[in-house]
Formats: sequence, C-alpha cells, structure tokens
Amino acid sequence: MNIAHEFSRFALHYESVNSIQKQVATQLVAKLPHKHYKNILDLGCGSGEMYNNMIRSGISFERFVGVDIAPKMLERHPKESRVELIQTSFETVSLSHYDLVVSSSALQWSRDLDATLAHISKLSNRFYFAIFSANTFKTLHQVAKIVSPIYPIEQLQESIAHYFDASFALSNYRLNFDSTYEMLRYIKNSGVSGGKKQLSYAQTKKLIEEYPLNYLEFEVLFVEAKALHEAKSQ
Repeated sequence: MNIAHEFSRFALHYESVNSIQKQVATQLVAKLPHKHYKNILDLGCGSGEMYNNMIRSGISFERFVGVDIAPKMLERHPKESRVELIQTSFETVSLSHYDLVVSSSALQWSRDLDATLAHISKLSNRFYFAIFSANTFKTLHQVAKIVSPIYPIEQLQESIAHYFDASFALSNYRLNFDSTYEMLRYIKNSGVSGGKKQLSYAQTKKLIEEYPLNYLEFEVLFVEAKALHEAKSQ
C-alpha cells in the first residue's frame, strides 16, 4: 500500500482525528511574517489546514496552489476562484516561482528527501516547513522494536541546510488516550503509518500489554528558510 492510497483511504477520518496536525498548521501559519502574498504553494496541502488557517489569520493572496498526492484529500480541500489544486508528488511540482512555499506535516513522507529538497528549493526565495521527525511515536517504536518510517531529526536538519539558509525550532506534542486500544485505533484511522504496515499481531499484542504511557509523542521540526542563492547575495 503506498502513501497516496493510505491517505486517500482515511481522508474521511483525517480531519476528525488529526488534532496534532491542526495544531502544527496553526503554529506554522503564525510564523508567516506578512499578511499578503501574491502566490503561495502548499506542498502536501491535504484537506486544507494551511489554507483554512491563513483565511482565519487574515492572510490574503492572489493565487493559492495546493499540491497533494492523494486525490481523496484534495477532494476535501476548500475550493474557490483563487485556489488551484494539483495531484502530483513533491518531486514533480512544476518549476514555477512563488512568493512563498509552505508545507505542514507532509515532507516527512518524501521517498527521497534530498531530491525533494533540491527540487523545491528552486520554487521560491521564502519557505516555511513543519516536518514530523522519527521521534514521533518514539516510545511506541521502542516497545514494538520497530524503526520509524520517517527521517531522524539530524538527517532532516543536515539535508535542509544543504539546500537552504535555514533556522530550526523543535516542538513536542502529546496526544492522550483512555486506552492503548484507542491509541491503536487512532493510528489506523489517521493514515500516519504512511502506507507501511509496521505492526504484526505479536507487536500489537506487546504494545497492548506493555506500552507504558497514556499518550503518543510527536516531535515536529519547524523550518524558516531562504533560498541559498538569495542568502549569498545579501
């Protein structure tokens, strides 16, 4: 099962179960320095959390381009005359130029992080990203003895610094559950496995018996970046 299929499969559940992703989008939009942009590109736009937060925050634009690989997520994104939605991968976004490129809770699913970053670094001079790190679900992975399917924080920072003049900030979140069963149901309905079936029956049983917390951990890397060519010219 691939990532596009996974997120399309759970599109109907996504908005109701992904409170952390909503918090992350709100925090990322709060970092934007201006109230107007000519054109904005949202990579991994999903059902429209970045768009919705910009509207609520009074940020205006002439054109908003949302890109996502999952068609069912795009179906749920708000539609209006200024919005253009494109089903494609990060690495194949058309090389247009945007005032601003944003991405919230999406770039961790890039299959080739360096290729993705090299491509999108050409799309603008200003970038704001929020990327989940491998420390997300850290204790769950330790108990189940599995490796996170997303990138460790050190790799994210090293790769980003290679293509951008960037500053970083880390935020940690917790999502509480009444039971481990409820926690596992959340993971199933949110699509956060990224299309990878990680837990065997034995691992699931071990988690139910031994998971020591009543919450899941999330770690997010917030990135404010400029294009390297612009940084060198200043």
